[in-house]
Amino acid sequence: MKEIKTVGIIGLGALGVLYAHLFTQGLGREHVAVLADSERTRRYRSEGVYLNGQLCDFRYEDASQVTEPVDLLLFSVKFGALRDAVETCRHLVGPDTTIISVLNGITSEEVLSQAFGSEKVVWCVAQKMSAVKVGNQTTISPFGDLALGVPAGADPARLHALTALLDRIHMDYELPEDIRRHMWSKLMVNTGCNQTAMVFECGYGGLRQPEAKRIMVGAMREVMAVANAQGIPLTEEDLQGWVHVMEEFPADGEPSMRQDGKAHRKSEVELFSGTIRRLGAIHHIPTPINDWLYRKIQQMEAAY
Repeated sequence: MKEIKTVGIIGLGALGVLYAHLFTQGLGREHVAVLADSERTRRYRSEGVYLNGQLCDFRYEDASQVTEPVDLLLFSVKFGALRDAVETCRHLVGPDTTIISVLNGITSEEVLSQAFGSEKVVWCVAQKMSAVKVGNQTTISPFGDLALGVPAGADPARLHALTALLDRIHMDYELPEDIRRHMWSKLMVNTGCNQTAMVFECGYGGLRQPEAKRIMVGAMREVMAVANAQGIPLTEEDLQGWVHVMEEFPADGEPSMRQDGKAHRKSEVELFSGTIRRLGAIHHIPTPINDWLYRKIQQMEAAY
């Protein structure tokens, strides 16, 4: 694999802003493009994008006007927008392009593999950050890191090219022994904290209150049971490790689904309890807490 020198980022939510910032800082503005349609590109240029109070000096590009493939393509859209984003960027994927997704859940890698070929996709989990985005203002602390890997038996060449880039620009990452297990672990915490924060209308501080914590941990235990049935060996130690991580987040920080609820945006409930309920039914595993969260979130979204 050749050295990664150019990066394209599609999706400018909180994580898109974060990684556009880190790659631009590391590689230089001329090597990193924030990709969008023409309308979004005009809006980004006119309104500006801010990270932690500072105006970001990003290079915004109408994806339809870019002709050269990028070496690294990072997807950071909401899951519901992923298939459109794939079509927007299809012509920017060349024979040597590496693709990563910082989307939540366990299904975006599958979508990207079907679209571009599994050999191009490095599996990725964005983790350990606390991010809030309101309008064009994004606040992130800490920045967290990326967990990276490829499924057992897959060619690691693109993974090695990606980690070489991250080493070069001093970006934090880790290489879990089993990336599939790691992704399920992140799904477990997201299914608990994101959905509970949305339903209880609270940030990380509120999740430490007894009833919210009971629901959050209960939802996570249901994910653990389904994961075990899928052959993914999640444990109580994994669960408690995530609870500890969240206790270190700022009390006024908010999971992304709480931000969705406040902004009356469609949430990613289908990626979380939707996935767990579907797989639970296949394995005859009851998921009463995720059933309750799913119904409550559907009711909230119907009232927008």
